[in-house]
Amino acid sequence: MRYRHTQFGWITVGICGAIVLIFALCPTPARAPREWVFSIPAMVLGILVLLFGTLTVEVDDERIRLWFGIGLVRKTIPLADIASCRPVRNRWWWGWGIRAIPGGWLYNVSGLDAVELVLRNGRIFRIGTDEPQRLWEFIEARRSRVI
Repeated sequence: MRYRHTQFGWITVGICGAIVLIFALCPTPARAPREWVFSIPAMVLGILVLLFGTLTVEVDDERIRLWFGIGLVRKTIPLADIASCRPVRNRWWWGWGIRAIPGGWLYNVSGLDAVELVLRNGRIFRIGTDEPQRLWEFIEARRSRVI
């Protein structure tokens, strides 16, 4: 049995969409071709959405795998490396994306809920999710088999 869940980053996609809309509606300088003024930001923001618009978390009997968007940014954590885990609520100013937090790292695309993993080396790793209880229960069930 395996846990797999993809969370859509509504805030990330919404902000990128709003920026593209602003560029589309703003007047352009007379010499600049409108297509370039609109296209370049739209392409950059489109790439950001592809890279960071979703966060997928997968847990099996040996490890936790997570990746943003199309999978270029990935992280794997062996279950044997986890000392403890619990559902938590992130501080709002920690934001979204990949963030350094006190004692470790946060991977998040939307919302404030997460599962905090304390690794055996003392480092903290938080996985943002819209179903923290379900993810925590699944990780705990798999960890009990590994320990």
